[in-house]
Amino acid sequence: MKFGVVIFPSKKLQDVANSYRKRYDPHYALISPHLTIKEVFEASEEELKDVTSALALAAKETNPFDLTIRKVSSFSPVNNVVYLKVEPTDELQHLYDRVHSGMLDQEVPYSFVPHITIGQKLSDDEHLDMYSQLQLVDVSHEEKVDRFHLLYQLENGTWTVYETFHLGGK
Repeated sequence: MKFGVVIFPSKKLQDVANSYRKRYDPHYALISPHLTIKEVFEASEEELKDVTSALALAAKETNPFDLTIRKVSSFSPVNNVVYLKVEPTDELQHLYDRVHSGMLDQEVPYSFVPHITIGQKLSDDEHLDMYSQLQLVDVSHEEKVDRFHLLYQLENGTWTVYETFHLGGK
């Protein structure tokens, strides 16, 4: 089965992200707005118990933290993705590192840049249009993160929560 680890932001921030994703993100119907902590990985039913134990330990060893967004950014020219830039914190980096260690270690194609995607797979013109407009919009937002989720992919391509992990062992 395919799995991933994400943080779902508050409904308020999801509504903001979805106002753009409806038009600019072909994955809009497959998964809610999220901050990816661990890219897609495969695990068997037998491995799942060890995966959830490792994630529970990572949650216990990570304190709740503030999720802060100050601007819209882009991965261009590497790819035409527009996103809400999440300010890096020590706790967020710690969580990322823990979820990529031990049995959960996997090769990652890019450095960790915390973000919430609002547009992807855009043509050059769409990317330029969207990105230039959103640079003028105030997207400042702050909230407390106290949990993350292990998701799995259904046969129709959508993602759903398998288990939720509360930070700080709560």
